[in-house]
Amino acid sequence: MKNILILGASGSLAKQVIPVLLASPEHHLTLFVRNTASVRQFAGERVQIVEGDVLNAAQLSAAMQGQHVVYAGLSGNLKAMAQNIVQAMKENSVKRLIFISSMGIYGETGEDHGAVLEPYRQSAQVVEQSDLDFTLLRPAWFTNDAEVDYELTYKGEAFKGHSVSRKSISDFIGKLVQNETLGIRQSIGIAKV
Repeated sequence: MKNILILGASGSLAKQVIPVLLASPEHHLTLFVRNTASVRQFAGERVQIVEGDVLNAAQLSAAMQGQHVVYAGLSGNLKAMAQNIVQAMKENSVKRLIFISSMGIYGETGEDHGAVLEPYRQSAQVVEQSDLDFTLLRPAWFTNDAEVDYELTYKGEAFKGHSVSRKSISDFIGKLVQNETLGIRQSIGIAKV
């Protein structure tokens, strides 16, 4: 059995990730959201829905208990959220984190995205400086295409592509959860080339 905490479970990417993870019968999910109605469609025997805010350290730490993997696909005050996640994971001896960031945070796209990427840069720095078994995932712009078609790039390499389907990202996240050594302490770009 693998317990997976989904932070930002009502997000457009998480709603694609959840069915992929539920396809494995050994996975048990905790969906952590501010509005439980937004994920009610996933309620079931292997899904617990918890109302809370990632910026509330006590709520987050409580949800973290007994988890094996944490997936974070968030928006808002990303640096503070990343700090709370790292702290709650330490408190609860949870090591595996899959954290969604953005392409371009290292200048690897060759384009200047300006201040737009600053929250992603800051939160990525918090994650990378932790002692967690993290995978920082840097997707291109999301599409709703039904295809699974992507290439990976790694920190220090030029980013390839400009867009990627949510279905593709979900496929790779499923692989990261299944394979406990895949992508450990790596920052990985994902896009269709």
